[in-house]
Amino acid sequence: MQPLSVVILAAGQGKRMYSDRPKVLQPLAGRPLLAHVLKAARTLEPEQICVVYGHGGAQVQAAFPDEPVDWVLQAEQLGTGHAVMQAMSIIPDEHLVLVLYGDVPLIGSASLEQLVSAADAGALAVLSVRLERPTGYGRILRDADGQVLGVVEERDASPEQAEIREVNSGLMAAPARRLRELLLDLGLNNTQREYYLTDVVAGAVQAGDPVIALPAASTTEVLGVNDRLQLAEVEACYRRLCAERLMRAGATLADPTRIDVRGEVELERDVFIDVGVVLIGRVRLGARVRLGPYCVLRDVTIGADTEVQPHCVIEETVVGERCRIGPFARLRPETRLREEVHIGNFVEVKKSVVGARSKANHLTYLGDTHVGNDVNVGAGTITCNYDGANKWPTTIEDGAFIGSGSMLVAPVRIGAGATIGAGSTITAAAPDAKLTLTRAPQVTAESWQRPAKLAPEEHARAVEAALQSPPAPAKPKPKRR
Repeated sequence: MQPLSVVILAAGQGKRMYSDRPKVLQPLAGRPLLAHVLKAARTLEPEQICVVYGHGGAQVQAAFPDEPVDWVLQAEQLGTGHAVMQAMSIIPDEHLVLVLYGDVPLIGSASLEQLVSAADAGALAVLSVRLERPTGYGRILRDADGQVLGVVEERDASPEQAEIREVNSGLMAAPARRLRELLLDLGLNNTQREYYLTDVVAGAVQAGDPVIALPAASTTEVLGVNDRLQLAEVEACYRRLCAERLMRAGATLADPTRIDVRGEVELERDVFIDVGVVLIGRVRLGARVRLGPYCVLRDVTIGADTEVQPHCVIEETVVGERCRIGPFARLRPETRLREEVHIGNFVEVKKSVVGARSKANHLTYLGDTHVGNDVNVGAGTITCNYDGANKWPTTIEDGAFIGSGSMLVAPVRIGAGATIGAGSTITAAAPDAKLTLTRAPQVTAESWQRPAKLAPEEHARAVEAALQSPPAPAKPKPKRR
């Protein structure tokens, strides 16, 4: 196989998007369209990737600051042939050239490999597809024997040619030396007065070069994006493809049309994913994991036999095996749950480690905290980790019991087997295996009566009087002796 160069055309403005964002930066599954095309190109392991940019070029380059590509400017928008010409100046003659489009994001690697293999054999290869409604596409022209004669753009097609259902996707591969020669022969003999890349097909036929039109595996692969309706259509196709991959890998989806994958998902056997789940970034799901409805997971690893109940948000977290999370729980970045941990409803955990078999089942915040094994954190407990300027750690040792409604003011350590009485505010270390609590004396006011409801006029007068009352004088501080 000869060395491969990939040229991605990404200079279009995308006027029909009605957006300040260049077309190739419009989002598909949370990433720019161009990112999907770059990913497809990298599967071929090319020697180089050239991205031809134009409108909004600074934005396009800024969106891919670390991408190892050659950026090529198309200063004047003179057509697709002109765009490829700009890139050919840095592509060696001995390479093969594969031309892709930054707004055709679902192209599969198998189709690309077919194109490159045909070019490696010396042919000019184009990717075609049969459409029932081919509006907007160039038509593939063949002779009586089925040999390719050329491609005619729709605006230049005769009524008979417009009835052809086999169309050109625009994707093409050819030996670099020959493609360069064909590009130099392009003219402006068309209604748009542009250099059409598709005209190299007719040029190759006239020169007696082998020309092959290879059918795409599916119409989905060659869907282009020119407006927001087409973007939504491509997004729906992408969701379906992702759902199919997950099901083939062993997942059961409650409804394959209601899952959103915006990254790379790895899973083991018998995973169950309910409706409305969003998976972002790198997500790894162990065997028999169950994800409840409307959960959002980003850059997460979840161990086997763990259940995530509805409406949980989990980010940059590693969850051990046999855990139970939610409903309505939030696990924030740098959190680690060991095995058999329970994180319940309206519990938030941030930058913390929670040891094996520990529980925080209700209405709790754990931040910058190391929780040991077999700890029970009662409802309404808060680790007060922020003093307004710095974050401070809390350590809760193995077997501790934190009573409900406790405030743990960091930095602080709760000893092994310690018990914190409900409603306590702990500001100093609590010793191992002891009961520690803070309580104000309980008082009963014998003469107190519950207020009676006032008439509206009485209530208004009482409010006015209270607002006009002078503040109570401050009590003098006792003198030190």
